[in-house]
Amino acid sequence: MRLKSRLITAFLIIIFVPLILIGVVFFGLNTIQMKELEKAYDVHGETYFYLSSSMQLLVQVTQSQQEELEDMATKTPSRLTDEEYLDTMNQQLENNNSYLLVRVEGKIIYDGSEEGQDVPQNLDVLSEETEIGSVGIFLEDTKQLMIKQINFLSENGKLSQVFIVTDIYEAIPQMQTMLIDLAVGALVILFMTALILVVWIYQGILNPIKKMQYSAQKIKEGDFDYEIAIERNDEIGEVLQTFEEMRQRLKLNAEEKLRSERDNRELISNISHDLKTPITAIKGYMEGIMDGVADTPEKMDKYIRTVYNKANEMNILINELTLYSNIDTNRIPYNFNRIQVNDYFADCVEELGMDLESKGLDLSYTNEVAPEVQIIADPEQLRRVVYNIVGNSIKYMDKTKEKGFVSIRVKDVGDFVQVEIEDNGKGIAQQDLPYVFDRFFRADSSRNSATGGSGIGLSIVRKIIEDHGGKIWATSTEAVGTVMYFVVRKYQEVPNE
Repeated sequence: MRLKSRLITAFLIIIFVPLILIGVVFFGLNTIQMKELEKAYDVHGETYFYLSSSMQLLVQVTQSQQEELEDMATKTPSRLTDEEYLDTMNQQLENNNSYLLVRVEGKIIYDGSEEGQDVPQNLDVLSEETEIGSVGIFLEDTKQLMIKQINFLSENGKLSQVFIVTDIYEAIPQMQTMLIDLAVGALVILFMTALILVVWIYQGILNPIKKMQYSAQKIKEGDFDYEIAIERNDEIGEVLQTFEEMRQRLKLNAEEKLRSERDNRELISNISHDLKTPITAIKGYMEGIMDGVADTPEKMDKYIRTVYNKANEMNILINELTLYSNIDTNRIPYNFNRIQVNDYFADCVEELGMDLESKGLDLSYTNEVAPEVQIIADPEQLRRVVYNIVGNSIKYMDKTKEKGFVSIRVKDVGDFVQVEIEDNGKGIAQQDLPYVFDRFFRADSSRNSATGGSGIGLSIVRKIIEDHGGKIWATSTEAVGTVMYFVVRKYQEVPNE
């Protein structure tokens, strides 16, 4: 439930639920109290009607006694001065917190009130009309009394009165009890409603905030593994979802940072190892020259050429490190141009042929692309791709074979030019094949000075090809050889409309 709906629901609950529950309590108490009133006072009706007009209930409480006295006043008024009859009637009234007063010729001849109870002092102002009965409410000091007056004629023919006196506050204790119960019930309902709403809001708002606070504390401590379960689809859920996405992003960044630091350490270790080999060779040959070991022109030329070659190896390693730094910051300098495919790859193969020949390796080249086909590429970086792949083939060539070879094939595959570079080297295991273009991956974990390598050559190749809008992949069979494939999109002119 969304927060807006939750607040609207809470508002409606606060208004209507207490009203409904109080109504239920009221009608429940009404039923109970009505039965009590019927049993105690022999009245009938609805309690809520008597609550709205308490006078009606008070009248009903002594109605049967009033009717009997009125009947006596018209038929046998002499009985209204009979003390025995009056005592009997007064006992009935006492059950209803009422009592009788009889006034004959202005004097009270019968007082049915309890001992010590104050008798109304203002009866002399009551009507002395010849009406059979009337009802009135009188205030007597702090008391509020209901007095029913029944007129009759005495034996002397004088107008006399019988009074039924009822103390309003003490007449119907059930009604007071009901009001107290209703007030207590209303307070309990309001309290329980408020408690339920507090728990509901707490569960709906504060609990998720506590979870988020706990997760934030974990992140602060460097622990990014505490996952927040998203179980709702409202504003709080959206905040939790955003927070969870932030946690995941921070976790990925932290893992990437650790991986980058590990890769950098590995790179430094690899470069240090690979630099140590040519530096050691250069140092040894230079010491040989200084010690006079190269005492013939042939030896001197060999020593100097070896030092030169080792210096070139160091330069290649340093260039790889520089290029890796540029790749890591996405700052490889590209200079894209239109390139004639046939001419470009023919030049590359010619340069490679000399190097492979010096190493005793064969090179074959086929080109199936039409002479007019062009591509958009950076000549220097694309040459680096070809040289890195061929260099990798030379590095891992199987020395046990009689003759190593490298085959370069250029093909037309629709909108792309595909280049295939095949060798008959050691090959790559199938489980390692998906990772050969990953940074610092080395299928030969037992690297030695013979193979060397920083482990970033093929990752550089993939980066360059992808930046050209192409794709690179490989197939390999162990002890048979490897084929590297990459494609580059052709240049196509768009006609002007």
